[in-house]
Amino acid sequence: MAKRAREDAANEERPKREERERRILDAAVELLQKWGYRKTTLEDIAREARVAKGTLYLSWPTRDKLFMAIIEREQTRLLREIVSRMEADPADLTLIGLVKHSIRATLQNPVTRALILQDAEFLGELIIREFNAASYQAQLDGYMALLQFLRENCLIRDDIELQEQALAVVSASWGVLLVNPLLPDNLRISDEQMISIVVTTLKRLLEPDIPPTEEQRRIGENAFRAYMNQALANPL
Repeated sequence: MAKRAREDAANEERPKREERERRILDAAVELLQKWGYRKTTLEDIAREARVAKGTLYLSWPTRDKLFMAIIEREQTRLLREIVSRMEADPADLTLIGLVKHSIRATLQNPVTRALILQDAEFLGELIIREFNAASYQAQLDGYMALLQFLRENCLIRDDIELQEQALAVVSASWGVLLVNPLLPDNLRISDEQMISIVVTTLKRLLEPDIPPTEEQRRIGENAFRAYMNQALANPL
């Protein structure tokens, strides 16, 4: 009976704890946007979230662990948003569609935008470095396997080495985002202009000389669904 009572109490407390943690993370993101990493303290976050400072330590014993939790939550949200956008238009269940929606969703989320642009003022240099170290290898392995599958099924070109192709795709996809903030104001372009450049470049880089058949396209669509479902099942 006592064990059952404890379990019932824990089940009743779980929604309250999850709501409290959501409120804390939301408050932290808002303050990061307002003040940046260096000026945002746990005291500030607790005050904004309307909780005692000690409550923060129940889930995150350090500020860096709290900020890593923010990144992990926003990465999961990002993946769900990309899946939703791709499923809304099955014609975008392609590598180019994946890149297009990934860039757009990334830039529209302040946390993932800061992460991809290496904005240490927003997230902190240590947080960015730790996240990149933890996520890079897993991302690379899944990405290389996807490219190989697309090559084998004639959905993208296979006339260059896989590693060279992967580097070219990543550079074309994300390089313009990193270069754009460094340009003079009169040369800087909008997010949508960047996405347009990336899509045009990837079409020239990836599209095979012989268009894929409908059956091959269906195989590709299923592969992208599986790829995204796997990413959602194992968020970084």
